Amino acid sequence: MAYNKELAARVRTALVDSSAITEKKMFGGLSFLLGGKMCCGVIDDNLVVRVGPDGYEDALAQPNARPMDFTGRPMAGWVYVAPEGHLNDESLAGWVMRGLDFAASLQRPARK
Repeated sequence: MAYNKELAARVRTALVDSSAITEKKMFGGLSFLLGGKMCCGVIDDNLVVRVGPDGYEDALAQPNARPMDFTGRPMAGWVYVAPEGHLNDESLAGWVMRGLDFAASLQRPARK
């Protein structure tokens, strides 16, 4: 399993207020899930963030973000954030919050 353990520890710290988070080895790295839905993760030195289809273009417009393409084909709604994009705790927390917000939107009951 190839993931930066220091970055994973920083993500755990950013998620400290969310008791509903679980961890699972996925995508060759470590993933963090909210209610069973992946919100973010760590692969090598990259932060992986699930931003969803509506947040995808905005996420890609941010410095150091690029499409998640570990299979050679970009996954819409998911981005890699290079180490330069999560150097400090504030930038890391911002990305983690994006992932949490999207995963939380998947938890809401459908409207009737």
